[in-house]
Amino acid sequence: MRRPLSADLARLLPILSWSRTYSRKDAAQDGLAAVIVTIMLIPQSLAYAMLAGMPPEAGLYASILPIVAYALFGSSRVLAVGPVAVISLLTAARLGTVAQSGTAAYAAAAMVLAALFGAMLLAMGLLRMGFIANFLSHPVIAGFITASGVLIAVGQLGPLTGIKMTGASLPELFESLSAGKAGFNVQTLIIGGLGVAFLIWVRWRMKHALRALGVGAAVADGLTKAGQVIAVAASTLAVWALGLDVAVVGTVPAALPPLTIPDFDIALIRDLAMPAFLISIVGFVESVSVAQTLAARKRQRIRPDQELIGLGAANLAAGFSGGFPVTGGFARSVVNADAGAVTSAAGIYTALGLAIAALALTPFLYFLPKATLAATIIVAVLGLVDLSILKKTWAYSRADFVAVAGTILITLALGVEAGISTGVLLSIGLHLWRSSRPHVAEVGLVAGTEHFRNILRYEVITDPTVLSLQIDESLYFANTRYLEDLILARTAEDSALRHVILMCSAVNEIDMTALETLEALMAHLKDRGIALHLSEVKGPVMDRLQRSSFLDHLTGKVFLSQHAAFAALRTGNQDA
Repeated sequence: MRRPLSADLARLLPILSWSRTYSRKDAAQDGLAAVIVTIMLIPQSLAYAMLAGMPPEAGLYASILPIVAYALFGSSRVLAVGPVAVISLLTAARLGTVAQSGTAAYAAAAMVLAALFGAMLLAMGLLRMGFIANFLSHPVIAGFITASGVLIAVGQLGPLTGIKMTGASLPELFESLSAGKAGFNVQTLIIGGLGVAFLIWVRWRMKHALRALGVGAAVADGLTKAGQVIAVAASTLAVWALGLDVAVVGTVPAALPPLTIPDFDIALIRDLAMPAFLISIVGFVESVSVAQTLAARKRQRIRPDQELIGLGAANLAAGFSGGFPVTGGFARSVVNADAGAVTSAAGIYTALGLAIAALALTPFLYFLPKATLAATIIVAVLGLVDLSILKKTWAYSRADFVAVAGTILITLALGVEAGISTGVLLSIGLHLWRSSRPHVAEVGLVAGTEHFRNILRYEVITDPTVLSLQIDESLYFANTRYLEDLILARTAEDSALRHVILMCSAVNEIDMTALETLEALMAHLKDRGIALHLSEVKGPVMDRLQRSSFLDHLTGKVFLSQHAAFAALRTGNQDA
């Protein structure tokens, strides 16, 4: 039966599903959350614009229409979309190869990159390709984000000290830091150092200190969340009042985001297409992980394909309004949820608050020191650095450790683009390596049961004429030769062996290459006087086998269960 049009619209526009029951109470909660997130987002937007190599107003532009677009199309009710550290770093890394930071060409390229990013996400969403996030394993993405956090923090030592720094990798950044030491500015370091110390105190100690002084929980929480604004206001007043000789933001236009059409130059699109694809994968993985974590708290459901559409719409909005690539941010999304947001209307209210700020507050940002923005970025990315992932993967899986360590080292040594490419290749390569060497256990019957277990782990019943092998992987072109070599080696010197049973309970698919390999294996075993049998074959796999001639030439039988096969074939029962 065809679904009604209203259901299709509600699926494409999730806002329609909650707006019908939207109440004043919901509006009040969303409004309060929006005020808190707006206060938090203003300094973050300016800081991440600087990180991306964009003018400060671009950070505000990238936080207005994109939020509205996501609120209309995204499936999460609390995800806060906007500029984030890793995506801003990826943006700067790529755009730095096509234009000089601070130029009109750079800003134009950023809009093209955002539009390409959005178009790719939107296309993947419409094609229901949410599964593409699986190309990056969680340990690898954790390693990449950790390395990116280190790069971001080191890169901010420049504006924190007054030294001009360039470079996309750790060696390049340290080299430029050393080469530019003549530009060191004590006043800048004092402003930046105090900013880092204050923001660290805000993040980890301020709330407890205020509570110890008798301040109410709500007030203490509010002041803690406004910590970045306090740092911005204090440092700006200090620079203005004391006339400090430090780099400042300067004039920030008091204007709403401009509606412009990016210059879709063919050569530029060709240069940015692959980076846009890599950024889209990282942005989607980061965003959907945050959305799913927060949705689980309220037993809500996130649809990855719809998230692609929502993030695609947000980035298209950024590309056509003077912004740069955006995605869902962890810190601000958690704040949004903790502040009581119940629907994505909170995002729309946040956009309104930022629009007011863009019109009314920008003149006060002239004396804002860039060192304060650098301090904001450094403290924000401290939470991204998680070196414990190395210890965890070393203890659990050496293969995962190699993938994580490789991603971290390549990212630090060669830059974020090389790092994320390495991460994708390592994730795929790790999967192929594991599946190309499937776990194959020789199993026997546990006495008094119908269960079969690994002969190396349990005391089991076996038979010298029967070899029972449990295959714990689907069979396809990359692993069938391994299976064939293993079985032939195991049966080569065993003159008493008469039957090989492949226990297929974990086999979900047998491709054409695997089928041909099984036929060849069956012929080799037949020459040795050994019959090949199958047990516990799944229905879809059996359907395919029945459409081939494999079963017609099978030298043994297909058994419903491993127990039935062993009972029928063990010594003395071959005539059963």
